Amino acid sequence: MIRAGVVGWPVDHSLSPKLHGYWLEKYSIDGEYLKIPVDPKDFEAGIRALAGRGFSGFNVTVPHKEAAFRLMDEADAAAQRLRAVNTVTVRPDGKLQGGNTDGFGFLENLKAGLGRPALPAGPAMVIGAGGAARAIVGALLDEGIGDIRLANRTAARAERLAADLGGPVSIVDWDMRDGNLADVALLINATSLGMAKSPTLEFSLSGLAPDAVVTDIVYAPLETPLLAAARARGHRTVDGLGMLLHQGRPGFERWFGVAPEVDGRLRSRMLEALGQ
Repeated sequence: MIRAGVVGWPVDHSLSPKLHGYWLEKYSIDGEYLKIPVDPKDFEAGIRALAGRGFSGFNVTVPHKEAAFRLMDEADAAAQRLRAVNTVTVRPDGKLQGGNTDGFGFLENLKAGLGRPALPAGPAMVIGAGGAARAIVGALLDEGIGDIRLANRTAARAERLAADLGGPVSIVDWDMRDGNLADVALLINATSLGMAKSPTLEFSLSGLAPDAVVTDIVYAPLETPLLAAARARGHRTVDGLGMLLHQGRPGFERWFGVAPEVDGRLRSRMLEALGQ
């Protein structure tokens, strides 16, 4: 039996077992995917123990992504740039190979939602400067987006992100976040604002061009207030659930040897798990 899992603290809330469990069932694979709670103070010992217990690999969630990066014997380009790991593969020699698939998940979800292999041409505006925003900005840079605008309540954090990643990233003052949107082709909420029981993102779409695309990394609720407002104005919108689903694909393929698909039945099952 092939074994994998998700490491976090806490980890009870993770939807990853349902995601990978669906694929294990769909492809008739003799494997299991477990929730693995690991206290931060025991993280290094816990990770080394998993490698010695026959695990093919594991996902890493909060608060361990940066600590995981420091433990890797090898890391892919995305993980090195972000200095954070969410997918670990245990090699036959026991060495740990780390990757970060958050940016991949974002791009695959956006392209699938739009039904085309390329992103909208033109400037992109990213709201937020946390870990998700870092992954998304990195992915946009990889896609060759030549004008990325970053707005965050704490300007210093946005400036640090821009300095760390380099490239055509400019900072938009938070108080001016919804101004000068006429040429923006892609608007991305990369914060938790709009999530159930969280404050709503206060953002006016009045200046956004009619053909601009609006997407949100929040998936509970599936249609956030931002997406609802965008849809009411006629914008194309892409919800955040697919980012969660697509980011799991590379790890599953590495561990279980099958390239999985994100299909309608999987989305339905995950929405049911979310109570939506």
